[in-house]
Amino acid sequence: MRVLVVSGIWPPDVGGPASHAPEVAEYLLERGHRVEVVTTASAPPPSAPYPVHWVPRSLPKGVLHARAALDIRARASHADVVYTTGMFGRSFAGATAARRPYVVKLTADPAFERARRRGMVAGDVDAFQRAAHGPRIALLRLARDVELRRAAHVFCPSEYLRGLTISWGVPEGRVSVLPNPYPPLPELPPRDELRAQLGMDGPTLAFAGRLGAQKSLDVAFAAVDAVEGVSLLVAGDGGERERLEALAGPRVRFLGALPRRQVLELFRAADASLLSSSWENFPHSVVEALAVGTPVLATRVGGVAEVVHDGENGLLVDAGDPAALAAAVRRFFADDALRERLRSASAESVRAYDRDTIFGRLEQALLEAAG
Repeated sequence: MRVLVVSGIWPPDVGGPASHAPEVAEYLLERGHRVEVVTTASAPPPSAPYPVHWVPRSLPKGVLHARAALDIRARASHADVVYTTGMFGRSFAGATAARRPYVVKLTADPAFERARRRGMVAGDVDAFQRAAHGPRIALLRLARDVELRRAAHVFCPSEYLRGLTISWGVPEGRVSVLPNPYPPLPELPPRDELRAQLGMDGPTLAFAGRLGAQKSLDVAFAAVDAVEGVSLLVAGDGGERERLEALAGPRVRFLGALPRRQVLELFRAADASLLSSSWENFPHSVVEALAVGTPVLATRVGGVAEVVHDGENGLLVDAGDPAALAAAVRRFFADDALRERLRSASAESVRAYDRDTIFGRLEQALLEAAG
């Protein structure tokens, strides 16, 4: 099978699709399939054992979109199926023009994300579903619905997002839940050694991900400030970094973007992972933290509660409430028995999310679409 993988971001970019798309490409290559990639980038991407075609982000927006769609069309004409984790409009246009089926990995509401980037809406994705908007947002919703209804299959990492997708008119039989897998776990050094390397001294929380508005890290910072003696290490980069660095207190330390192995080491060393998002689907960081045996303290948004179970492998609080998040952090560090129970259950709670199982289901869907 010849597969064209499309992703809006690619390493060294930070974010879920930049982790997921290369992992899928590598898996498909291992399984004997031919793989090509189309992405956008600010500089030439690192070399890979398959062709990675990139469109410069420095191009004007209209030119960038047109170039990407034409690139997808050109590459798709030599593929059996397109697997897209982003650039859905361009993937729809390119695959349709090439008369090739495409499978979508959806991580959010595309209409909401596009409207938010343009400054057209505030609030979260749930509020966006309920609110009445003007004609510009109606067009964004129409584009989303056409792009997804045309797909051979749509994969969502959570039941939460699957429900939303079906509500947009995508046939139920063509929408499946495919959780984000944890990556192959390397042999990690002992926790004490990792903590020393990272300069962890005392109770320490960790965050890793793209530094964007949805992560609501200002809530995390306020919670950490309210609990004496607790530190937070932040790994990642993004448009919010400068503002967040100015906002952070003295017990917050920024590490910048880290490769996957170092993210796993960070989570393994930390006492818990902290996620303060105001909206979310099924973040990779949650599965990564649990896979290395680290509990998650998180907000109860999107599909997070489908993998983080309150009192079992982590603690959950409502979004947008720094006091509630601080109370969870305080409770976690004050109760040794709770902390040990959550830690001992963490790795086992995501055992079914291994790469071969998850990507095997994806491979089967791609074969059926291409068939």
